[in-house]
Amino acid sequence: MKDIIGHEDIISSFYNAINLKTISHAHIFWGEDGIGKSIVAKNIAIKLIGKNKNRDYVDIVEFKLKAGRLSIGVNEIRGLIEEINKKPYESDKKVVIIHNGDKMTIQAQNALLKTIEEPPKNIFIIILCEELNNILETIKSRCQIHKFIPLKDKELLQYLQNYYSGLKDENENFLLEFSRGIPGRVDMLLNDDEFNEIRDKAINIVNTLGDLNIEDTFTLEEFFINNAKKFEYIVDIMISFLRDAIIYKEIGNKDLIINKDKFEEIKMCASMFSFKQLNDIISIINATRVNLDKNVNSALAFNVMLLKLQEV
Repeated sequence: MKDIIGHEDIISSFYNAINLKTISHAHIFWGEDGIGKSIVAKNIAIKLIGKNKNRDYVDIVEFKLKAGRLSIGVNEIRGLIEEINKKPYESDKKVVIIHNGDKMTIQAQNALLKTIEEPPKNIFIIILCEELNNILETIKSRCQIHKFIPLKDKELLQYLQNYYSGLKDENENFLLEFSRGIPGRVDMLLNDDEFNEIRDKAINIVNTLGDLNIEDTFTLEEFFINNAKKFEYIVDIMISFLRDAIIYKEIGNKDLIINKDKFEEIKMCASMFSFKQLNDIISIINATRVNLDKNVNSALAFNVMLLKLQEV
């Protein structure tokens, strides 16, 4: 099976329960996107059905949000329930992994509830989610909930050495800072060209704040709206960059900054803004993140942010 870095407590508790035949039939894996929930779920599912090779099995059903859809509807869950009620094929057990479980509508969750309350024999359900609050209390009360926490620095370094050997120390330091202990963020930064374009754009926004006109503001507002789902990443990029500018402005030492590959841009930023302005920009960006977490209209939140940034 695939080597897993981190989450030892969760994995060992499952393995012990499987060996003792005391494992519960329903579980919720809760944690940020890219933290390793699906990998751990697949690993445990393989163990549950008595296999050891990391491949697809007919008795491991992975249910995912359809491309282009924002939610999982009741009809889709009814179809899944039909699959759940089918007997295992290769072994005496079946595992159903529901990805994006927090995207199920209330009606869909209510449809799933009876199956969780009274599951068929030897059927195990693992629900993966990012927002635990979006899961109904009636479902949560019938599941064991496992919180996935970010990897420690030493664990993430091990991940980098296993999958991205040969990185320079400065790149490792940047990845440790940016990823916040989430391996999926490392993968995105190193493999996703679109993400790197967004990073370049976010840094350029900071360094051109003083030159923005009305047309630029509309263009940037459109950029933020189109990338609203990635705003958390954009915020981290901008704040990491701004903090580097503060450090360089105060100490003048390149060795202490995180975004070493953006050194020239950092020097420009440090020369353009005062310490107060740099801290004010960070505060405005963080305030926008808080507003979005409160479900404030995204277009309004970005418009207000851009107007305030121009006033710095």
